[in-house]
Amino acid sequence: MMLCRGGSPHVRHRTARVHHVYRQRAQQPLPVLGFLSNASPDRYAERLRAFRQGLKEAGYVERHNVDIQYLWADDQNDRLPALAAQLVHRQVTAIVAAGGTPTALAAKAATVTIPIVFGVAADPVEVGLVASLSRPGGNLTGATSLNAEVNPKRLELLHELVPSATIVGALVNPTNPVAEAIVRSLEAAAHTLALELLVLHASSEDDFDTVFAALAQRQGRALLISPDILFNARSEQLAAPTIRHGVPAIFQYRPFAAAGGLLSYGGSESDFYRVVGTYAGRILKGEKPADLPVVQSAKVELIINLKTARALGLTVPLPLLGRADEVIE
Repeated sequence: MMLCRGGSPHVRHRTARVHHVYRQRAQQPLPVLGFLSNASPDRYAERLRAFRQGLKEAGYVERHNVDIQYLWADDQNDRLPALAAQLVHRQVTAIVAAGGTPTALAAKAATVTIPIVFGVAADPVEVGLVASLSRPGGNLTGATSLNAEVNPKRLELLHELVPSATIVGALVNPTNPVAEAIVRSLEAAAHTLALELLVLHASSEDDFDTVFAALAQRQGRALLISPDILFNARSEQLAAPTIRHGVPAIFQYRPFAAAGGLLSYGGSESDFYRVVGTYAGRILKGEKPADLPVVQSAKVELIINLKTARALGLTVPLPLLGRADEVIE
């Protein structure tokens, strides 16, 4: 018995039904993540790589089963409210506020309904993002490296390595909402260590030369660079003048020490942004921010650039070398 070329009616019906399902799936719009940052994309490559890795671990790949709309404030915090409002107007599925506290606060002010995943270096309870770490409540959750909280420890490490520096500069971005809290904590630590603290401001890369000139004019002998997305994205630009001016300096991330800065002490950027990506993926799957506890990264790394120490004429105490997670020679 011969079958017609098109096969049996049953087979044709089943094939048509499968094709219809595939067409339906293809026509369904992908969920959209709004990625909001106060930095610029050219300085965010490593963070984006880690974020996308976390997103992939949660089952999402950009342009495959999720779209991402990126909005960048290019180091201008005052642009963040308008950019956050754009994402709300576009009715994105969720917002990733990955540019530190200013970005997270702008996103929070823009919506009480769209889920928000933040990545901040401050205490999210203290700055008003969530009710508590274990029970965030509302529409926000995320990750914190608490890098701002270890600022006093950075000052202590800098003092341990450069005890002769009794006047120490503290570089702060005045447009950061937690700038005043950072200064207060550093002033308290400086008082305990019997140090004079010089607060220096920079809100753009153009201010860096002025900062180092002011540090020299006021006889500052060392520099602590506080956490801020502007500074995070410019480790090399900050390390270069510390070498040129012979200033012992400490910052939070490894790239600063790798670029020639004396010390870095803080968490891992890649681990931090991977967690943000994972949480964004979990929210895309339907989990609620209120049910996802804030991930607090407790791991910090001390990295010492021994080559820079020698160039500055510093002898690194053996106990400090022994505590280092990495020594760059």
